Amino acid sequence: MTQQGARWTADQVLALAPDAASRKAASKLGVPGPWSGAGSSREGAVWGVCGGSGGVPYRAVVDTAEPSGAGGSPASGPACDCSCPSRKSPCKHVLGLLLLWSGGQSAVPAGRAPDWAEEWLAGRRGRARGTGEAGAADPAVPDAGAAGSAASEAARRRAERRAERITAGATELEQRLADVLRSGLATAEQTGHALWEETAARMVDAQAPGLASRVRELGSIPGSGPGWPARLLEECALLHLLGQGWLRRDRLPGPLAATVRTRVGLSASPDGPPLRDHWLVLAQYDLADPKLTTRRVWLHGTASGRTALVLSYGAAGRAPDLALPVGLALDAELSAYPGAGQHRAALGERFAPPAPTTARPPGMTTTEAAARYGEALRDDPWQDSVPVTLDDVIPARDGDSWQLADAGGDTALPLTPAAAARPGLWRLVALSGGAPVKVFGECGHRGFNPLTAWPADARDPVRL
Repeated sequence: MTQQGARWTADQVLALAPDAASRKAASKLGVPGPWSGAGSSREGAVWGVCGGSGGVPYRAVVDTAEPSGAGGSPASGPACDCSCPSRKSPCKHVLGLLLLWSGGQSAVPAGRAPDWAEEWLAGRRGRARGTGEAGAADPAVPDAGAAGSAASEAARRRAERRAERITAGATELEQRLADVLRSGLATAEQTGHALWEETAARMVDAQAPGLASRVRELGSIPGSGPGWPARLLEECALLHLLGQGWLRRDRLPGPLAATVRTRVGLSASPDGPPLRDHWLVLAQYDLADPKLTTRRVWLHGTASGRTALVLSYGAAGRAPDLALPVGLALDAELSAYPGAGQHRAALGERFAPPAPTTARPPGMTTTEAAARYGEALRDDPWQDSVPVTLDDVIPARDGDSWQLADAGGDTALPLTPAAAARPGLWRLVALSGGAPVKVFGECGHRGFNPLTAWPADARDPVRL
């Protein structure tokens, strides 16, 4: 085992670099400036957070006591992990952290590993013990079962600590909402974004990113146009409902409690049984922010009739790895995530590459689509929209706005303001030419967001 005093030299660290470019980049990172929260343990763990490009911090952790290959020395390479998107191993951040560590205890002091590093270390060492050689047992070394129990107990304690932080954050949020309503909504326009940004930062500190995101959205409502006080009151009510849902989650039905946990920002793993089907790719589009690119892929099971959402992520400015062409069908398994009314699923085993298909999703009227969204709100009041396929609708202009009108009726759904401003609207208008079309999209309280259309006389869908 690598002890606290047996630090590697800079030459030993640079010898691990996969190429000259990595050595050069690591040398620039081997100084205290880019790092925060760096530390090490007597068991050979080293960790730290490095400021990345675009303000995205990267978490790096190294287990120098557990080489990734054979040999048990620095030359064989340490077990390591980094949240950066680099495919090199070790990456420049790991190398920079080890260079900083090799400089002595003043740069990387001894301390207790943070939760994220502790979790990775426990899992790494537990797997290493479980896959070791089946020789004579060493009574001083716990077996894989014991290591797994210890890791589970550590995970339980971390979950409890985070739940306590979120509870404190939700309680503070309730007080701030009460203060806003007590002072009157008109004062929200005078305070500007500062109040909401401060509150969002407090929710980030409480490890509740879902609450933080909703608070930031509140800051954009005051002064945003006619009727903004009503919109602000509606969003405050939904945020209050979410905070109360978390504080009383032990009284909620299991699926709704899972939805509340997801909405406040707790991650979950798919728990549904794998469902194999031929999944028609209905739509694919990206949402980008300064830190992350999120790809949303809508799939429809041609046999099960289920519509599911698969999410894929990429670093800012980079496209996610998952890419499924619209209109093709994929023979694969999906596993559902927990929560009431949730559409999200994880893509599992694929049995064949995507292939052309003539299948189309079944459709409904605009009235049925609005009713479906209303029903979905009973299970998840914070749901912005639901996936819907409209049959036989015609894009039409209504004053300054656009809508999709039923060809055989007198009802219509307005398009969202964002959809009306996209070039895809004119593709839809040209595709229709005044004739009915089938349209898939997302139907919510802001209107209908069209994503894909099928003309009556053509087989291939058109992305909007």
